[in-house]
Amino acid sequence: MQGLIGRKIGMTRTFNSDGSSIPVTVIKISDNKIVQIKKIEKDGYSSIQVTTGVKKFSRENKSIIGHFKKNKVELGRGLWEFKVDKNSKFYVGQVLSINTFININKVNITGISKGKGFSGTMKRWNFHGQDASHGNSLSHRAPGSIGQNQTPGKVFKGKKMSGHLGYNKNTVKNLFVVKIDLEHELLLIKGSVPGSKGSDLIIKPVVKYFSDKVL
Repeated sequence: MQGLIGRKIGMTRTFNSDGSSIPVTVIKISDNKIVQIKKIEKDGYSSIQVTTGVKKFSRENKSIIGHFKKNKVELGRGLWEFKVDKNSKFYVGQVLSINTFININKVNITGISKGKGFSGTMKRWNFHGQDASHGNSLSHRAPGSIGQNQTPGKVFKGKKMSGHLGYNKNTVKNLFVVKIDLEHELLLIKGSVPGSKGSDLIIKPVVKYFSDKVL
């Protein structure tokens, strides 16, 4: 299933024909270029390897630079793969534009969520917290007990505790395509998507529909 790589610009809103406001995420889809085509006979599966944007040679390692030079493609910002049908007619150097989504109503979008750093249990797991007064001191936001004493004498795996929050790979499914701006290569998606402004997003057409509702 072929997809495209886009860059999150931010959020705004647009208006429906009845005047209702629709929150949308604006995604810039610059030309995606095919760097490599993988075939079942050689690689065991059929896919296309795609890059987007431009990157300085000084900011990439030699093995990746050699990979791009070997296929005679300009050095891009990264590499992503999309599985395709073995009979698909793609070629190295082919440019995939936003026109791919002209007749698409819904998409699945994958991105890296915003990193929140080291967070406590109240923020990370929505713990209620302890009493604000009545003798409580220094433990208003503490998690409380994390287990028993001698038996079993350990903290069970999966216990909700403080730790790293965010910066996870997340996929949001069945997002409506509100508008496609071919002139400026912009895709307007209803609602929010993972990631901060300027982050890369993997955008794929929806294969399985959960609802036929349209805007």
